[in-house]
Amino acid sequence: MIWVRRVLKFLLLLVIVYATARFGVVYFGSQLQGERDPYIQSPTPTSVVMRWQTLENRMGVVRYGVDEDHLNLTVLEDEVGRVHSVKIDGLDPDTRYYYEVGDIGGYSRGGTSKDWFRTLPKPGTERPVRVWVIGDSGQPGQVADNVRDSMKRWVATNPRQGLPDLDVWLALGDIAYTSGTDKQFQAALFDTYHDLLRNTAIWPVYGNHDARRWTYFRLFTLPENGEAGGAPSGTEHYYSFDFGDVHFIVLDSESSSVARGSDMVEWLQRDLERNHGQWLVVAFHHPPYSKGSHDSDDYGDSGGRMVDVRKHILPMLEAAGADLVLSGHSHMYERSYLIDCAYGNSDAFGPNRIVSDGVEHHNARYIKPLKNRTHSGTVYVVAGSSSKVDSAPINHPAMPVSMLEAGSLIIDIDGDKLTSRFLNDKGEVKDEFSITQQAGYDNGYGGCTPDAEPAAPAVKPVSDAAG
Repeated sequence: MIWVRRVLKFLLLLVIVYATARFGVVYFGSQLQGERDPYIQSPTPTSVVMRWQTLENRMGVVRYGVDEDHLNLTVLEDEVGRVHSVKIDGLDPDTRYYYEVGDIGGYSRGGTSKDWFRTLPKPGTERPVRVWVIGDSGQPGQVADNVRDSMKRWVATNPRQGLPDLDVWLALGDIAYTSGTDKQFQAALFDTYHDLLRNTAIWPVYGNHDARRWTYFRLFTLPENGEAGGAPSGTEHYYSFDFGDVHFIVLDSESSSVARGSDMVEWLQRDLERNHGQWLVVAFHHPPYSKGSHDSDDYGDSGGRMVDVRKHILPMLEAAGADLVLSGHSHMYERSYLIDCAYGNSDAFGPNRIVSDGVEHHNARYIKPLKNRTHSGTVYVVAGSSSKVDSAPINHPAMPVSMLEAGSLIIDIDGDKLTSRFLNDKGEVKDEFSITQQAGYDNGYGGCTPDAEPAAPAVKPVSDAAG
């Protein structure tokens, strides 16, 4: 009938108008705008990427050197533009360089002791490593400022001789609320952490809010070709890097499939097989264990991603001897026992999944066999409260320590010992645990029993879940 065809045409027109408007919102919200000071990206033992933005088209120049009063080396950008990205090669490992950026007309920033970067040490190098971890930091304001300032005060009163305040900076996703626009990244990241970004590279995780625009991949330069260590991933969605004797793996739990045979899972297997670092630290956004603002038992929560990573990614990590797994998404702090093979829901968790309870909950001390012993136990941490805190039951049985507090993690790894501290926004250490790798130690844990084997992976539909 004619009226039916008219209705269908009208509905089709509405769909086209909505799709066009939506595309416009995403497109324009993802454009990099305005002036942006230099920030460090993708350091390796011999290179670093320097990025910044200018209001007008310029040919960018970086001048650098090991002496802050004598910047005798120069790299010129290949093209004229407003968004600048310059890779500096031929650097010495674990070395501080001073820099300033500008254009062929002169240098407008830098040249002080505050503007420097440090290359990574060679893989396998034994030297202390300090890691700062923020999660769900995308809401600018007093909470985020207090979390940042608490870290600065703590590292200032706990210095390391001859080493910088921080070596590695991990961000566990949702770096810009609520939809990952360029303007939101400016407020939550570049304004909030302005000084840190000039000296210390941020290693980001892809969160569900970051995925609502295209800004994330336009802002960051990540080591997709294995240039910072590990297997080449061929994508900036997931990657790995080595800092001395610590191997870091960053996964995409938001938009990459975790099914057997998927690109990310195949890459993860290759990366784990070639890892020879003493310590293995893994980060992704969706927590496998949480009773926070998200419930890891609920397959309807976050498109089932928390259930999927627990069933399909954790067995691979635990078989490779992963020491620490970090996630955000839930806006509170939760920390597990040293556990293994807990791939079901929380009601199935029991003492047989605890490798060690650490004795003292808020000052736990765990011991593992030396270096990547399969199924020797892993600690899982949810640290998604670096800019806001939500209400929740926080009663997951795998998590003996859970708290509704804003904060961040400071992790020190030195030789055979890893120490992690949850530092709240008032500068108080509210939880501390350590993992010691001990030569000749055998915890007697037999690994997974048949009833704990994960179900076969399946590809699940991707949704734009809130959180």
